[in-house]
Order: sequence, then structure tokens, then C-alpha cells
Amino acid sequence: MRRGVYAVSEKIKLYGFNNLTKTLSFNIYDVCYAKTEREKEDYIKYIDEQYNSERLTKILCDVTEIIGAHVLNISRQDYEPQGASVNILITEEALPVANIDPSCNKGELSYVDLRDSIVGHLDKSHLTVHTYPEFHPNNDIISFRVDIDVSTCGMISPLNALDYLINSFDSDVITMDYRVRGFTRDVDGRKCYIDHEMKTIQDFIDDNILKRYDAMDVNMYQSNIFHTKMMVKDIKLNNYLFNSDPYELSPDERRDIRDRLTKEMIEIYCGVNVY
Repeated sequence: MRRGVYAVSEKIKLYGFNNLTKTLSFNIYDVCYAKTEREKEDYIKYIDEQYNSERLTKILCDVTEIIGAHVLNISRQDYEPQGASVNILITEEALPVANIDPSCNKGELSYVDLRDSIVGHLDKSHLTVHTYPEFHPNNDIISFRVDIDVSTCGMISPLNALDYLINSFDSDVITMDYRVRGFTRDVDGRKCYIDHEMKTIQDFIDDNILKRYDAMDVNMYQSNIFHTKMMVKDIKLNNYLFNSDPYELSPDERRDIRDRLTKEMIEIYCGVNVY
């Protein structure tokens, strides 16, 4: 198996449809320093515009194409005061038009925007994304979180979209869960609980991306559950100051801000309040 590409090295002859469900839960955090109330509000506004439902829809449609699936239905929503959600129903193979439920829009977004609500029928799989801009008035460190779930069944796999997803966001901290659920049967009736070799999620991430992060695995091989978390190694301050120039700050201020950003990322990476 080549790094970064999902493939079944020896195809298993199955009886009927491959019922295994493969789900990738992909979660990123973008961390930023904003001192004044105005800077915080401007950052949230910027993030909300940068990752609105239209942009997120494009990302999920690209993921659909990368994994070799086809769009059945798209539902999306921007929220007040901030945040957005998108849900896409997909199929492994293109379906004849006559077989598609009339409530599905087949990805025609102009048609979507004319509706008050959307009801779609799931053929095999789905993709969802939700965004969560967040800050506290007593803290100069603010964050933006994106949750993406890609659930497929059949031969297609969400693992092929990992590089694209990581590069689509300013990913400071990343957590990923990959699960294979259910079982299918071979032609002799023997149950098959996973249809591809799997050691770590990191095997499906490009080496040049991995070099930028510290990464750690927590895997439960006997349950086909794989978990990887990553934290960016190099904090270049000019990428984390919103509407500010780091060289306008004193060396002590720059050092303090870098330390605070690092502590925030470590706590998110560890999932506990360390400091």
C-alpha cells in the first residue's frame, strides 16, 4: 500500500454488497492572538466570512470527488452570530436519474437556495462539516474549530482526502478518528470486519505534512478504531497575530505571546487543562 493512497492490496471476493462502514472524524483548531475587543470581533468576522457555508460546501464537494463518490443532496446553513454547517449525501456510484428521490437536489446549489428547507434520502454515505469560532473576553487567545465527518461504505474510503483536508484549513491542532464498523461476508459466508490493511492514520498523510507536526497515535486494533492527534511544531508569530505586526512588540512581549499560544495548543492537543 502506497503512503497517502487507500487501496485494497488483494481484493476479497464478497457475497453481495460491501456493508462495511468507514468513518473519518476530522477535527482542526486554528489558534490566534487578539488583544483588544475589536481585534477579537474582527477575527471572528474574518473567520466567519472565510469559512462560510459556500466555501465549506466547495471543500466537501472536492472531498466527494477525491474519494470517488457522487453527490446526491446538499444542505447548508450559515448561523448568527457566527458559524456554518453543511451536509452532503453521497453515493459510491452515479445513480440513474429515475432512481434518485425527487427530494434530492443532486448538488444543484441554485436550486437549494430557493428552498426554505431540504429533505434528502441517504443512499450509502454522507459528509458533514460544522464550524465553531470561539473566544472569551478575559483571554487574548481565540480559536476556530472545524468538525468534519466523512462516512462511506462499499469500496471507497475517506482516508484519501486527508491531505486535502489538512491543507484546506490553518490547522494548528488536528485530531482524527477512523473507524470501520459492521461486517460483510465473503463468498463462503465468512464474516469480514475490515477489508484493508490498517496500522495508523499517519500512513495516509503525506510525509511533507507530517514533518510540520508532532503526532501521536492511540489505536484499538482489535476494534478497528484508530486515533491520531497532531500539533504544529513551528509557531511563526506573524501567522498568529491578527492585524498586528510582531516587530512592533518588544522581545519579551513576543516571547510571552508565543508561550501562551503554545500552552493553548498543548491543552487542546492533550484534551485537558494543563496550565
